Amino acid sequence: MGKYQYDYLIVGAGLFGSVFAYEAKQSGKKVLVIDKRDHLGGNIYCENIEGINVHKYGAHIFHTSNKEVWEYVNQFVEFNRFTNSPVANYKGKLYNLPFNMNTFYQLWGVKTPAEAKAKIEGQRKEFANITPSNLEEQALFLGGKDIYEALIKGYTEKQWGRPAVEIPAFIIQRLPFRYTFDNNYFNDIYQGIPIGGYNKLIDCLLNNIEVRSNINYFENKEELDGLAEKILYTGKIDEFFDCKFGKLEYRSLHFETEVLDMDNFQGNAVVNYTEKDIAYTRIIEHKHFEFGTQEKTVVTREYPHEFSKDNEPYYPMNDNTNESLLLKYQELASEVAHKYIFGGRLSDYKYYDMDDTIEAALKLVKDILK
Repeated sequence: MGKYQYDYLIVGAGLFGSVFAYEAKQSGKKVLVIDKRDHLGGNIYCENIEGINVHKYGAHIFHTSNKEVWEYVNQFVEFNRFTNSPVANYKGKLYNLPFNMNTFYQLWGVKTPAEAKAKIEGQRKEFANITPSNLEEQALFLGGKDIYEALIKGYTEKQWGRPAVEIPAFIIQRLPFRYTFDNNYFNDIYQGIPIGGYNKLIDCLLNNIEVRSNINYFENKEELDGLAEKILYTGKIDEFFDCKFGKLEYRSLHFETEVLDMDNFQGNAVVNYTEKDIAYTRIIEHKHFEFGTQEKTVVTREYPHEFSKDNEPYYPMNDNTNESLLLKYQELASEVAHKYIFGGRLSDYKYYDMDDTIEAALKLVKDILK
């Protein structure tokens, strides 16, 4: 370490930074973690309201088929048996997701897989000869008109902030049709929510590690860089380089959360609103993530919109323009690799699930520390 106070300065106390910090400490390294927010955990942070763990930055459901990752998180926290089974509300009617026999029955009254397949094939026939050039054509080609109009079109246009005919076809590479009465959204082997919320996981990872919140890295960059031999930066890669080639694009979200004086509002953790005319994409009822029995309930409406400096970057716009811009920033990152390490969803400009984040952090640990 020599002249430096720390081996590693970790910029960002989200899941990626916290896993790396834990592993670095286990390897005998001296670590300082900083975060610009007033709390730890990044986007998996939970706020306790009325005794309910509220997912402050949108629903986070842990799911993975990676046994190593599952065993890794389970050494810190125990997970409950929560299974994500969202429901879609379209014009006041409810449909199960993902598309399964319940959905097909709700749409068409079909009761057997053979009837459902025949119905879908009949719907697709009209679009069988098109070569899809946008998301609308791709969805019609894969699933036909009814599923597209009720369950895909409005939701997707709200999510991406543009008409489906202007969204690239690759966003929907396939439609997962399930010819069973199975409402479990994910196909992964392992799934659940940490008992007591995600803060427990972060608290365990950062236990006995020096952490400073409310610190803006860029306002104190020179001073902070002087503290550590290496810097792990988990923020936006374009921001690190002062957006010199231009800004990478994101979609963002804002949340409206309210406490309701009732014990159960919608009977499910997640209800999607697939109509274009309803501004929010979904309502989250947080208590159902942990099978809560509190007297009150807390619900959050989720509104997608363009990203600006005043809100959080959530979904990278991984189109050709942004991907070529990313390559330029990655080239700059390789030039400063002697001092700076880049990792996490914002630095990698990728949509990571939580298990992807942990897997990527553990790979970095293996490459650098082991």
